[in-house]
Amino acid sequence: MTNSWRFSALADRHRALGSALEDWSGMGTAWSYDGDPDAEYMAIRTKAGLMDVSGLKKVHITGPAASHVIERASTRNIEKLMPGRSVYATMLNDAGKFIDDCVIYRTGPNAFMVVHGSGGAHEQLTMAATGRDVAIRFDDNLHDLSLQGPLAVDYLAQYVEGIRALPYFAQMQTSLFGKPVMISRTGYTGERGYELFCRGQDAPMIWDRILEEGASMGIIPCRFTTLDLLRTESYLLFFPFDNSEMYPFEDQGPGDTLWELGLDFTVSPGKTGFRGAEEHYRLKGKERFKIWGLKLEGVNPPGNGAPVMRGNKQVGVVTQAMHSPLNNHTIAIARLPVDCANNETRLTVNCATHGEIGATTHSMPFYDVEKKRRTAKG
Repeated sequence: MTNSWRFSALADRHRALGSALEDWSGMGTAWSYDGDPDAEYMAIRTKAGLMDVSGLKKVHITGPAASHVIERASTRNIEKLMPGRSVYATMLNDAGKFIDDCVIYRTGPNAFMVVHGSGGAHEQLTMAATGRDVAIRFDDNLHDLSLQGPLAVDYLAQYVEGIRALPYFAQMQTSLFGKPVMISRTGYTGERGYELFCRGQDAPMIWDRILEEGASMGIIPCRFTTLDLLRTESYLLFFPFDNSEMYPFEDQGPGDTLWELGLDFTVSPGKTGFRGAEEHYRLKGKERFKIWGLKLEGVNPPGNGAPVMRGNKQVGVVTQAMHSPLNNHTIAIARLPVDCANNETRLTVNCATHGEIGATTHSMPFYDVEKKRRTAKG
C-alpha cells in the first residue's frame, strides 16, 4: 500500500475478509480475500455478489461548458445523452491511441459525472476544460458498491421503488436504508447489476446490511479480482492489463488503437472534433494486432503473459484467462495477429506451469453473446 493516497471506508471490512489491500489507482483495494474465488464467481453468475469498486475515480464536471469539455475529451456524442442516462466511452491521445475508458453519467443539463479507472481520463478532462466556463472536481468521498448478479434486482426491489423499470445504462437519484444514493444500472460483470454510489460515511452501513440481509439469498462479498473471471467471459477490457502499456511493442512506444482493441463502437457515428479523431480515422485498416479470444483445451488456464505460438514462432500473448466451473470452458483474451481474428485458427499457448495448451481462436464475448442477461427487463 506504499503508493496509496486514497482510502476506502470499507478497509477494515476487507482486512477482516483476508485482504492485504493491494494498491489500485491510488486506493488500497481488496484484490484478494480468504476463501474460494470460484464461489464468488458462481455467486455473481447465479445469485449475486457485492464488491467495493470505490477505487474507480469519480470526476464531476459542471457548468455551461460541461458538455463541450466532454465532447472534446471523449468519443461520444454527448448531446444525445439525456439526464438520468449514462454511456460507455473511450478517450484518445493526439496520436489516436487509447488512454482510458469511462462511464459518463449525465445528472443534469449542465452536470455530468465521469467514472474511470487508472488511465488518463482526469488529466484529459482537465486539459479540455482550460479556458472554459466549467468546474471540475475530483470526488473521493463518493464510494461505489457494486451489487451484481441475477438476484441483485430482487434484493433492491424490497427498498427501491421503480428499480425493476430502470433500464440498462440509466441511473436514479434515490435513497437506500434512509441514506442518499445514486443507483446506476451498470457494472463490469456481464450480469444484470447495479452500482450504488453513496457517501463514504454511509458505505459501511450499506455494505453490512446488504450482506447480512442478502445472505439468505446467497449474496456474498467478492474480491476485486473476481472481476477477471467475469470480464474474460464477457469481453470487458481492463486498462492497462490488456494493453501495450503491459505488453510493449518491440520497436514502438505504448498505445493501441480502438480498431485493435475492438472498441471502435465507442465512437459515435460521424463524430469529429474529439482529441485524436483525425488519427483514429486514419488508422482504420492499419491494425498491428487484434484483441481476440482463445478457446483452450483442458481445465488449466495459463497465466497472464503466456506466449501464444503458431508453430515455433510466438505470434501473440495471453492477457487474461479463466476456467468456468459453470460453463465448463477454459478461455482467454489475447493479443493476436490480425489474420487470427477468426473462429478457426489453431494455435498453442506455452504455459510456464502447465506446459503446452492447445488453443483455437474464437470471437468474444464467450458468454451471453447477445447480452440478454445484463439488459434483462422486469
